[in-house]
Amino acid sequence: MTDDLRSWLFRSLMFEADSEYFRQAGIRIGVDEGRAEEALLAEALAPFAIDIRNDALRMARLYAILYCFENSVRDLIRTRLSERDPQWWDSLVPTKVRNTASSRFADAEKNSWLEGTKKDMLGFVDFGGLCDIITNNWTEFEDLVPSQHWLKQRFDELERARNFVAHHRMLAPAEFERLEIYVADWNRQVGL
Repeated sequence: MTDDLRSWLFRSLMFEADSEYFRQAGIRIGVDEGRAEEALLAEALAPFAIDIRNDALRMARLYAILYCFENSVRDLIRTRLSERDPQWWDSLVPTKVRNTASSRFADAEKNSWLEGTKKDMLGFVDFGGLCDIITNNWTEFEDLVPSQHWLKQRFDELERARNFVAHHRMLAPAEFERLEIYVADWNRQVGL
């Protein structure tokens, strides 16, 4: 029995190591998580009316775009400021932004029943705070962003739309287009 188990474990490890070569060559191996997620989503939405489901799916696309945008801004801030100062959180983030993030972090720690990433303080900075960090460290970002006015205008409009999406209100089709254009503009500016 022990030899069978050892043999099975060894073959499994070898398969996993070999399968990585196939993945790198572009050959899909394993479960297609995308299809599995689609099936789970369809099942979870099935009890609701079709018009609500359709609106939810359209808004899910916007949520995904905003999620990626907001987190790529966080990554950009982290990368640029850590190059300048390894202690950038304490030295380069405005006090008000730091205090708000610290308060949110403390609340997340206190409510330990709520799982999720709790180690990255930048993850607790609100959307407008990200813009404040960039403008307060303008010399680190001016090669990417045309002007502080351009940045503030985009962030203000994206924040209003983001809050609309976060509170489950449907946006008009023109607003979908505006969000996609603003995010595409940002991506071009920062080289994504």
